[in-house]
Amino acid sequence: MAKTYFPNVDKIPFVGTSSLKSGLNYHYYNADEVIGGKKMRDWLRFSVAYWHTFGQQLNDIFGDGTAIRPWNGLTGMDLAKARVEAAFEFYDKMGVDFFCFHDRDIAPEGDTLRETNKNIETITDMFVDYQKQTGMKVLWNTANMFTNPRFVSGAASSPFADIFAFAAAQVKEGLDTAKKVGAENYVFWGGREGYETLLNTDMLREQEHLAKFFHMAADYAKEIGYTGQLLLEPKPKEPMMHQYDFDAATTIAFMKTYGLDGTYKLNLEGNHANLAGHTYQHEIRTAREAGLLGSLDANQGDKLIGWDIDEFPSDLYEATLAMYEVVENGGLGKGGLNFDAKPRRSSFTPEDMFYGHIVGMDTFAAGLKVATRLHDDRVFDDFIKDRYASYDEGIGASIEAGKEDFKSLNDYIIDKPQSALLAATKSGRLEELKDTLNHYIIDTLK
Repeated sequence: MAKTYFPNVDKIPFVGTSSLKSGLNYHYYNADEVIGGKKMRDWLRFSVAYWHTFGQQLNDIFGDGTAIRPWNGLTGMDLAKARVEAAFEFYDKMGVDFFCFHDRDIAPEGDTLRETNKNIETITDMFVDYQKQTGMKVLWNTANMFTNPRFVSGAASSPFADIFAFAAAQVKEGLDTAKKVGAENYVFWGGREGYETLLNTDMLREQEHLAKFFHMAADYAKEIGYTGQLLLEPKPKEPMMHQYDFDAATTIAFMKTYGLDGTYKLNLEGNHANLAGHTYQHEIRTAREAGLLGSLDANQGDKLIGWDIDEFPSDLYEATLAMYEVVENGGLGKGGLNFDAKPRRSSFTPEDMFYGHIVGMDTFAAGLKVATRLHDDRVFDDFIKDRYASYDEGIGASIEAGKEDFKSLNDYIIDKPQSALLAATKSGRLEELKDTLNHYIIDTLK
């Protein structure tokens, strides 16, 4: 890395909370600090998203890009190579251990898939060289099967067999790439796997094709000896009106219907959760309790905007409750926290790339600290245990043991007065719990 792309930024240090003013430093993320028996870096496994950080020009649906970047003006493979050099300088200065990428982020397409694959292989050769020098790892890679017009009606769910075949070949290259760069996961993001109207859609056939595609992918991964974790990423709407992988529960049901739940886990995103009408914690809890929590994309949306804006996370409450689920899960295993996020359009300097990641990393590091205390003190566990205590003995235990039926329950309850039924309930103490959460956040981070 002879050329310096970010001369105004040094390695980002940890300075603690002695100063309230933000800067090019970490207030809460101290990579080697041990929390709950593990280093922060091992709990969080932060990853930089190649597409947003090195490919995004900060355009939106109403305006052109505003980003000022050191590689502006370059094109083709010259641009692709410069971004690799800049990326590894950025990783080093941020002190992160992982990055993620789509195949089309890293190299331009050729006229044929063969030409495209050659471009990708040139860039991934550079990745491997830099990885050997720096120790950087790939959290996951994936295939962009949503941008090109050929995917107008989907990829694996396309009604056109040639497009299905192209998608399969594209993912074959993606899995070969995953093995080459040592990716710890491979993600399937079904950007256009859905439909606009049932008037022209055979929904059952499309979902069967999609499931067949995932089975083929798993078979090929096994054939080449790729041992990374395979992940499906739920997302509602945008761009398809009806996505087949709408949320965690929908995707889990799909996986169980087609026998994929023993092979795949879930990659979940905060902004996607909100678009599905859920909290981030809800989606993580749903996957965790199903034993299918794989990895997380860390971002947030604006509750006043009805689409996915991929903002860097700064909400301490959301991050704390997300990390509470991760701590309850014992960590993320091969997964991690990938910043599927970009600076705002008005934050267009190269330094803003660093500030965006700093606020995201500090927010989740702070959330980890609070979540660990909540877990250790059993703040929610003890309350929930007490709330459901009626199932630990008597009629409740008998219900859970499968010893009761409607007739026996009718005989048990039919003569109980209303006063006894009301006495059997307890307050949910929602306000008390929220107040307690406030105190834990304030006290832990003071």
